[in-house]
Parts: sequence; structure tokens; C-alpha cells
Amino acid sequence: MTITNAQPEIMTELVRVAVVDDHESVRLGLSAACMREGFEFVEEGATVGELIERLHGRETDVVVLDLSLGDGSTITENVKNIQATGAGVLVHSIADRAAGVREALAAGAAGVIPKSAATATVMAAIRTVARGEVLNNLEWASAIDADVEFAKAQLGRRERDVLNLYASGLPLRMVAEQLGIAPSTVREYLDRIRVKYVEVGRPAPTKVDLLRRAVEDGILPNLDIDADDDEV
Repeated sequence: MTITNAQPEIMTELVRVAVVDDHESVRLGLSAACMREGFEFVEEGATVGELIERLHGRETDVVVLDLSLGDGSTITENVKNIQATGAGVLVHSIADRAAGVREALAAGAAGVIPKSAATATVMAAIRTVARGEVLNNLEWASAIDADVEFAKAQLGRRERDVLNLYASGLPLRMVAEQLGIAPSTVREYLDRIRVKYVEVGRPAPTKVDLLRRAVEDGILPNLDIDADDDEV
């Protein structure tokens, strides 16, 4: 009788990566590191628009994104446009851009890794984001906590109107009707309001948080904050 010691084959999912950075040397370095790691390097671009055009509909798991692209695009729109392709966003930036990192996180980026990090650390971060997990590290926490001053978010008049009505308890649809705008426009205002609160170190991810901020900033009278913790 022949005994064989068959071991089960270990299957690993292929991680598909793309990079957006306006420095060619950074793009080349990351592509080489990803291929050495066994990732599938799908595409690269100097801007998010260029990357999306080059992808031609191909899917990626993670896009490593620099915050300072210099093409006039905003951090929020870059993160949202990447997410629309189905990819997770890993911010890869210099450590002193706390405000930009906070905006990216508020827009939905899965994490941040400094450009000074070791290559192995960057590759591990890519794997984490590819699994659909949020990268909780020191850079992430520092970006959120960087503004210790309790400051008012600089909301415009229409943003204050939206916050007043929504935080008062009206559903998004009724806020839109009251102001004579589309529900999608109300949602855009709320996204911008949340970004502004994150930028001053006072995140407001839920409706209850927005109510607290509205009371704290005098947009609403001092109410008993007891509402459902729902989100837009």
C-alpha cells in the first residue's frame, strides 16, 4: 500500500492594484514593488481622470492615491471617482497633509500610508484595503486628531439651511422640498458639511452628530439630543 502525504493547495486571491501619482518615479516604484509582491499591477496615471481612461472598464481592487495632483481636482471628487470604479482607495501621501488626509477619509478612503513608509508596510496596507478592511494605523488616527481646537466649520448660507432642516429631524426628501432643490443636491450639501466638520476635527458621520454640531454652532437652539442614529 502506497501512502501519500498530499497537502491541500493554498489558494490566494490575486490583488489588482493601480496607482495615481503625478510623479512618474513614484508610479514606477510602486508598480515594480507590487509586481514583486505578486500583485497584478493593472494601470497607472498622473491624474484620476487619466487612470480611469486608461483602465477602459478593467476592474481593480485598490487604487493607491496621492493627494497633491496639481490638476485642479479636489480630494473628495478623486476619492469618489475612484470608488465609482469599484476600487478601494489607499491614500499615499506625505505625513504633514493632515487636512487633506481628513478630507480623503471623510470621502470614504480606506486608509492612509505615508510616503516615508517602508515598501513592505505599503504592500501590507494594500492587502488590508483589498480585503475590504479599513486601515487603522497611527497616520489615520493622527489625521483625525490633528486639529485639537474646537472650531466652527465655515458653512455657507445654503449649507446652514440644509443642516438646520435636516438636523431638526426632517427626512432628506422633505428638506429638498422645503428648499426647492433635488434630493441629490441635498445629499451633496450634507457630504460637504461633513467634510468641513472633519477638517476642523469635529467629525459628524451620523444624523445625531450633525444635530450636535448644529446646536454647538448655534444653527439650532439647544435641544434635547435624542434622535435615531441614522445616516444619509
